[in-house]
Parts: sequence; structure tokens; C-alpha cells
Amino acid sequence: MARYRGPRIKVCRALGVVLPGLTTAATLDRPYPPGQHGMRRRGKTSDYRDRLMEKQKLRMHFGVLERQFKRYVAEASRRKGPSGRNLLTDLESRLDNVVWRLGLAATIPAARQLVVHRHILVDGQRVDRPSFSVKPGQVVSVREKSLSKPFIQLALEASTARVRPDYLEFDPAKATGKMISAPEAEDLPFEVNTQAVIEFYSQQL
Repeated sequence: MARYRGPRIKVCRALGVVLPGLTTAATLDRPYPPGQHGMRRRGKTSDYRDRLMEKQKLRMHFGVLERQFKRYVAEASRRKGPSGRNLLTDLESRLDNVVWRLGLAATIPAARQLVVHRHILVDGQRVDRPSFSVKPGQVVSVREKSLSKPFIQLALEASTARVRPDYLEFDPAKATGKMISAPEAEDLPFEVNTQAVIEFYSQQL
């Protein structure tokens, strides 16, 4: 499946925010849009552009293609409750995101690779689909045969310093984590206007 493989910092600069799922950079050295005229002051943006930027923040952070992201929005809009909160819950529950949030990978693309290469188990069963939705009570762990691999060991060492959201618990000694509750909108590691995202697709659904 096609994925974005271009410059990641360039995307963050264009969107005006560091996307922690896309890059390990803590801050932007050049906090202005890329390009020859990036440092020039821009006029007032349109409502459409503002909504587009909010949508792109989520899409690029979670590494979801446009068609798939639109399906997430449609599903979130059909369910009871605020559509924006439903959307963030669905995205945060993706297996590749959970693996990253547990500290087993530095970025979501790296976590996706772990999942696709069958290093990750859910409730003891091997799952190789990054979009798999983890439910509260399910246990996410590293496959026993993969524990001896150097990159897994390095990730486990680094995971001890990782700040995790309240909906997850993790035991680095056992390389096992558990989703103890459904993710909330407040668990997203950066600011985003979810209502603007829903409004962006309001004419398309």
C-alpha cells in the first residue's frame, strides 16, 4: 500500500506543528512554511484551508491514506456521540499507534513495520494488520522469537523513558502492554480542531 515517504520535517513545517507520530524531532528549527517565500507573512487564510490543514494534521500523524481516512470519518459520524471524539478514539485505537504509544517504536511508520513483519501479538495471536482496532482489555505484546532481536531490545530500553497515555499500561520486562480503557480525544499528543475535520467532509459523506 502506498505511504508517504517524503521529507517529514517539511510536512510538519507546512502544517505548523510537530507531529510526534511522524518524526522524532521535538521542535521545528525553522518554524515557518517551507519554500522560497516561507518566511513572508501570509494573509488571512480561508475556512477551507483551515479545515484542510486540521485534516492533514491527523492524516499525516497517523499515516492514513485519504480514502481510508474518509472511511474513518464516515464511521465516526454514524455512531452516537460527538463525531470528532469518535474519530480520535478510532485512530488512537489502531494497532500501529498503540505499539508506538507503548514505546516499542520511535514513530508510527516504524511501529507499522513491526506489525507488518509479524513481531506483534494481540491476546497471544499474531496480527499483521496495522489498522487492527485494539479494544479495552486486549493485551499487546512482542512475539517471543522477536525479543532477542537487537532493535527490539533497544526499543524496550528506550521505552522506560516514554510517557504513555492513561489508557495504556506497559511492562518493559515482559514486553507486554494492555489497553485499560478506550482512548479519549484529550490523549492526542498535539492540538487539533476535530470539528473542522468533520466539517471538511460534511459535503462528501
